[in-house]
Order: sequence, then C-alpha cells, then structure tokens
Amino acid sequence: MDGGVAVDGRLDAFFAGLAQAAPGRLPTQPAGTIRFDLVGAGGEPVVFWVTLADGQVQVGPTGRDPDCVVEMERTAFERLCLGADHLVAMLIRGIVSIEGDLSLLLVFRRLLPPAADSSGPAPLEEVSRHTARAPIALHDATSAFFGNMFLISSRNGDVEAAPTTPLGLFYFDTRFLSTWHLTVDGERLAVLSIDEVHSYEVKFGLVPGQPTHYVSTTTSILRHRWLGESFEEHVTLFNYAPEPVRYTIRLEVGSDFAEVAEIRDGFCRHRDVTTTIDHDSLRLHYRRRTLHRETVITSSEPATIDARGLTFTVTVAPHGTWSTRLRVLTLVRDLRRRDLRERLTSSAHRSRREIGREIEETVAVAPRLTTDHQPLSEAYRRGVDDLAALYYQGLNFRDRLPTTGLPWSMTLLGRESIVSSLQVLPFLPHRAVTTLRILALSQGARMDPFRGEQPGRILQESRYGESAAFNDSPGAADFSAADTTALFVILLDEYERWTGDAALVRAYELEARAAVAWLDTHADPTGTGYVWSTRRQTPTGPVNESWRSSPASVCFRDGRLPTFPQAICEIQGYAYDARLRAARLARRFWGDPAYADHLEREAAALRQRFHRDFWIPERSCYALALQADGKQADGSSSTLGHLLWSGIVPPERAAAVVRHLFGPALWSGWGVRTLAHGDWQYNPLGHHTGAVWPWDNSIIAWGLRRYGFRREAAQLSVALLDAARHFQGRLPAFFAGYDRTTTEVPVPHSFTDSPYAPSAGVPLLLLRVLLGLEPYADHLAVDAGVPEEIGTIELRDVRGRWGYADALGRGRPFRDRPVMA
Repeated sequence: MDGGVAVDGRLDAFFAGLAQAAPGRLPTQPAGTIRFDLVGAGGEPVVFWVTLADGQVQVGPTGRDPDCVVEMERTAFERLCLGADHLVAMLIRGIVSIEGDLSLLLVFRRLLPPAADSSGPAPLEEVSRHTARAPIALHDATSAFFGNMFLISSRNGDVEAAPTTPLGLFYFDTRFLSTWHLTVDGERLAVLSIDEVHSYEVKFGLVPGQPTHYVSTTTSILRHRWLGESFEEHVTLFNYAPEPVRYTIRLEVGSDFAEVAEIRDGFCRHRDVTTTIDHDSLRLHYRRRTLHRETVITSSEPATIDARGLTFTVTVAPHGTWSTRLRVLTLVRDLRRRDLRERLTSSAHRSRREIGREIEETVAVAPRLTTDHQPLSEAYRRGVDDLAALYYQGLNFRDRLPTTGLPWSMTLLGRESIVSSLQVLPFLPHRAVTTLRILALSQGARMDPFRGEQPGRILQESRYGESAAFNDSPGAADFSAADTTALFVILLDEYERWTGDAALVRAYELEARAAVAWLDTHADPTGTGYVWSTRRQTPTGPVNESWRSSPASVCFRDGRLPTFPQAICEIQGYAYDARLRAARLARRFWGDPAYADHLEREAAALRQRFHRDFWIPERSCYALALQADGKQADGSSSTLGHLLWSGIVPPERAAAVVRHLFGPALWSGWGVRTLAHGDWQYNPLGHHTGAVWPWDNSIIAWGLRRYGFRREAAQLSVALLDAARHFQGRLPAFFAGYDRTTTEVPVPHSFTDSPYAPSAGVPLLLLRVLLGLEPYADHLAVDAGVPEEIGTIELRDVRGRWGYADALGRGRPFRDRPVMA
C-alpha cells in the first residue's frame, strides 16, 4: 500500500514515515504523546510511541507517561489505516480501548493514508417498517435531559414505548429503557402535579386509581427523578390512613435497545435482549458480536426481582412513609468489557449540585434583559436556560460539547451547532469556542465516499448507535452536508469580530484554509465555480445535502425534482460570505495579503456568476437551485432570505427578494414558510415543504436588518415571539405553515425536537436584530429598530472585545416606507 500499512502487518515502515508525512497536515494543537499497543495473534502487543507537537511528529519513547493509550488488535489497526473502518465506529463497537485524551487520536487521524471506504462489510439487516405512531405527542409527555442522556415519559412518569414513539431512557443514541411502569396494588398512577425543577430533574405528585378518586384517597406517591451520569428515581409512598396498610408496589422494566434514528424513521430491527438477575440488580443485555449494551437496575430497598421487573411488598404505618431509590446505569462496553466512562479522560464524577451549578453559572453570565414585552422576556429566559443545558460530554468526556435537540438530535450536529453559536455570540460566546474546537478536530482528512468525507470538509453528524458502530450507516462520522464547511469559516470570523480572540483565529488557520480549499475543489465536481450537493440515499429516499434535506424540498414549481448534483441557492451565499471572511482573517491575522486578494476576487466572481445563473427575470427572484445542465429549479423557499444574510444580493435587487418573502405564498403570519403555497410540493405539515422553522426565520430577520429593512425585520421578530408565546416561550424546531388567518395559534408537530438549540437561539438573535447590535472596532454599535408593540428593551452587560456594554432600544413607529403594504 502506497505510504500506508501493508495487509501483512508491516507497521514499522508506517510509523517510521510519520515524521516525514506530518508537515502541513497537522495543526499545532492539541499536543501530547500517544502509545499504541497493537496486539498480534500471539497476544503480545507491539508498542509504538507517537508525540504530536507544533504540527510535527516524533516517533519513539519520550521518557514521559503517555497522554493517550490506544489498545487494539494489529489487524484492526491495519483496517483503520487501509480506510476499511473508522475510528469512532471502532470505539463504539468495542474493538478498541482508549485511555486518556481522545483528541490526540483525532489529530493523529490526519496522518492516515488518504484513500478510504469504511462502509459496512454486509448489507443492513432485515428491518420492519412502521407507519403508525402511538397516540402520544411530545406536548403530552414529560422530559428530562442531561448531556445526551434523556428520558421522555407520559405525564405520570411511566414509559410504555411503541416502536415509533420516542418514550424511554436514551443514551448514546440508544433506548436503554423502553418500559418503566409503576403501579400500586395493581392500579396505575394518576397525576396531581408535575414540577419540572430543572432540565435534568422532575417531580411527580401521584395517586393510585382514576384521577376522580384522589379527593378521598389516603395514599399518594411522589416520584422524584433526575439524570446525571445515571438515571435515579426516588419513589416515596405516603399512607395517611389511621391504620397500617399493606401495599404491593410493582415496577415493570424492559428495554428494546432501539436506535433513535430507527424510531424517528419508522423502522424497527429485531433484537434479542437477555436478562440476568445478579444479587440485588436486574440486568438487561444486548449483544451484536463485539458490541455490548447493558441496562442495570438497582434498588436501595429489598425487592423481589424477576426478568420483567421489581416487586416491593411493604407495610406502611399510619401516617407513615416508605421510599426507595431506584438507579439505572446505561453501560457501553469496550474491548476490555469496561464502560466508556471508565477509561477516557473524564471530568470526574459530579453530584446533582455540581451539575446544577454548572448550568446556573452559564446562565448567570448571559446579559440581563429588561423589557416591557413579556413574550420576549419569557422566550429569552427559556432560550438561555435551554442553551446552557444543551451540552454533552461526548466520547472524550473532557469538554462539554454542544448538543442539538430532544429527542432526535441529542448529539453533535455540525450545521446546527454552528447556527446556534452564531445566534448567541453576544450572549454565550463560549458555545462558539466548543463548536469550533470539535469541528476542527473532526475535520475531514480522507476521501471516504461512504461518509462523504473529503479533505477540509466539516463534519455534519456524529452518532453512537448500533448502525454507526457497524458502519451500517455513516452516522459515526457523517460529512454529507454541503453547507457546514462554509459556515465553519463564517463562525470563526464572526467569533473574532465579537471577542477579539486573535489567538483562536491563528490556532485554526490550517483548518480554515483547508475548508476554503474544499470549496474550491471537492465541492465543485463540475468545475463551474459553485458548491454542489450530491445525491445521498436514506431509508426515506434520495435527499440533498442542504439543511432542507427532505426528498422533495428542492423542487420545480410544478413538483418535478431536479437531477443531481444540485447547486442550492443559499449555499452559494454562504460560500461567498466565507471567502470574504477568510480574506479578512488572512489579511489581519495570518499575514497573507496575497491570499486575501485572491479570495476577494473569487468572491466577486461568484457573486457575478450567481446573479447571471440564478436570477429569474420574469419572477424577479432567485431560483431555488441549479441542475448541472444549468436549468433553474424555480420553486420558492424561505432560503431566499439567507441570500440577504450572506450579502450576495445586490442592493438594487433586495427589495424584490423581500417582496417574495412577505408575499402570501411564503408569509404565513407566524413566519416564512420553507416552500411557497402554490408550489406543487407544498404541504403546511411538510418538514421542509411548507413548515415554518424559527431558526431559519431568525437568519432571515438578520438578513433583512443587514439590508436596512427594519420594519420587515421587526414584523418577522414580533411574529416569531407571538408564536413562542403559544409554546410557553420554547419554540420547537418547526411548526406547521398554516396561514395565521386560518389558525389562531401556530399548529405544532407531534414529534419535532424541543428543546432545539437553533430555536432556543432565536430570541437571542432577534434581540441583536431589534437593537441593531454590531461590533465596530473595539466598540459595540447600537442602532435600535424596535417596534411600538414591543416597547422598551434594555440589555445590560453585553460582553465582547470592548469588555461590557449596555444597549437600549425604545419602541417607536417606523417612518420609512414599508416594502409590503
């Protein structure tokens, strides 16, 4: 194999050549030493030491303890180097053991030979398709989450999950509990009260029997649950009778170990789950070759344990209580049969108090808002709280990484993390730091068509479920997004504009240049100067690589679907903006004015080419996409507003774009639809073919403000805040695109993500838009455009390169003539 590891295991040559291969391929950070223990057929390991520092490699012992120890079979390492497997998939499949700092191994990955094909060795196992969902929606359920562990239950705290209903206890994209059903003397429990104390803690006040019986009942139950490194639930039974009462308390337990993606897409794979009873614990196991998932349930009080649950038979004194503490461990076993959390560099075991303090400290540093407008105040508070909680430890357990949403997106999604980071820069700038760090670490370095990985391309999705582990799907490291790479560069520049953190911009120069190089090369297979989205096959059909990735979301007005590849309009705007921003960074921080000049010329050429090819003169708007033959897909979408945000629209054409956004076909009254009413594929309930996405609309509002359309930006902001009021301040990922004159309230979808980080960021970005907040040199510029109905907005302690500043805006009538009557 050219430059790599031969199949016969000649490892010495590979490691000896690393020092020569390293220049220009490695970032300067992180730095440290990796020890590889590669075990051969005889069981004895061959040991190699690799030290990474300042973009260079040293091979051989250093006399210091390693920062990362990697143990695997020699044949497994050869498969990794040959590109036949992926590091993260191997880790969650349990064939590699890593102790210490995983980030070093992610950097080492850049030194592997560039050719790869890590698709699974066999087709996906037979699955069943389910089209009907159980009769419960998320607004009828109660949830708690911490990191990427979350629990969704019915309102009395029980879990009785169906194949396509996301009830249960989930961790690492897997349902570890699908049944958690508590009864007292055979009776179900009825709800008296629910107290959502924190995002990770809930209390239920309950009585046995029908709700109408609680007036005269002498028995009540309190379920107090919280999530952290495990799931714990305290069950307390109160007996208010004047005599002792004997109770039989039964907890039914079960797990199907289903994946989140299966439940979302309506697929169900059969799994053989085994049960063992080990002293005082009930253990549920699922194994597939080397993969081993285990749920362990224990109780602080004696119980009779069987394969389906725990039974407590107790006598409670008059006016007495009985309680037990139930604990559930979710274990992901590795090569050594240990849990992942036992071996990677961890932020130690944290108590509930420590977990709560961490979230409270994040909330405390956000700017303080005072406003006359209650919906804005409520949405801001809810958004900051959710964003503070939407983090997880990831595989490395070193830094808290941004997670996206519950239930479908409790993991790293590149685009969504970038968007939420952009939205909250004036409020929670650290979210951008963690997003940039993990995306830089996982940036594409190989040519792997199965995952869409290409050198310089930015990761879109990282999953930890079974299909990702066995490469049945590319989820362990999925690069199939055409927009994240440009957005990464945009976030890096915008972060520096707000914070003045020049050191971070210099630290990610290699990654930013590689991202721009991807735009110029692999992103443009046709050589036409555009970023092209290729065809990606999913269980529901072929989709494009934009955020609107439903099968029919990019279309002609008459319903026809364009051929692949597709040049989608808003992605060209992102690429234009990314080049201009990279030029600024190159000129100011990287000491490369010639590169900056080149990027600015490329951006100008792209803008001119875009107007020539995408503009539809007879409709005075831009096409949704181009086919490779240049034919325009003439559907209308909310993404027209993203063109304003990116700045690719000439000022003389901006008003025409705004007229389309606020025309009756796209404007619902609650926001701008993802597809125009009147287009053949339009459906107000369609995820990307008519629904309203709040984050999408917040970007539109930002673009409107950029082009001076204050009135329209305010109109859109007020509509979104009105919608938030109907969701108790927490905007979901999307809601139906029915016209506001038809429905007096925004119509929710049953199973959309909520909380959802890009929606939680909406009220924060709207504040920036309404107050006209922009960094200007080392000062905060404030140019408020607040409508009368919102009244006064006062934002204190806005952090940035200026230190701290306050911003004030008072609601006034707009004097400029509106674009739309």
